[in-house]
Amino acid sequence: MAKKLRIDKILSNLGYGSRAEIKVYCKKRLVKVNDKVISNPGTQVDTDADKIEFNNEVVKYREFVYIMMNKPDGYLSATFDKRDPIVLDLIDSSYLTFEPFPVGRLDKDTEGLLVLTNDGQLAHRVLSPKKHVPKTYYAKIDGIVTEEDVKAFEKGVILDD
Repeated sequence: MAKKLRIDKILSNLGYGSRAEIKVYCKKRLVKVNDKVISNPGTQVDTDADKIEFNNEVVKYREFVYIMMNKPDGYLSATFDKRDPIVLDLIDSSYLTFEPFPVGRLDKDTEGLLVLTNDGQLAHRVLSPKKHVPKTYYAKIDGIVTEEDVKAFEKGVILDD
């Protein structure tokens, strides 16, 4: 499905500069669409069909990003925190322009697979209880697990905070 966007919005979203900076780059003839120099930063571009170049390098447009990471312990599954490190600190800064967020969460002291994306529909499909997406968790237990403990977990356990 073709999606038309302004060239300044595309390049700004991809981290090439602010919209004002992209306007300057257009005046400097650094932006091309389908091998033609673009001087108007408001030019509409078909993100699926048009060839975009910045400073003679082809630009790959993408609307959504999907990042899988093995979250180490000690990091919060959050996009901002004043005190503790967050999972966004672990990804390449070039992805930050897409404003990814964690799909679900793992506690600070928990490690494992964490998906980051800016695709809200995907996040909803994965997290919504109505969608019944199975998730498997492994726990490291101190002590001995009894048969009674296993039966309690099979029925469901509510933990006190």
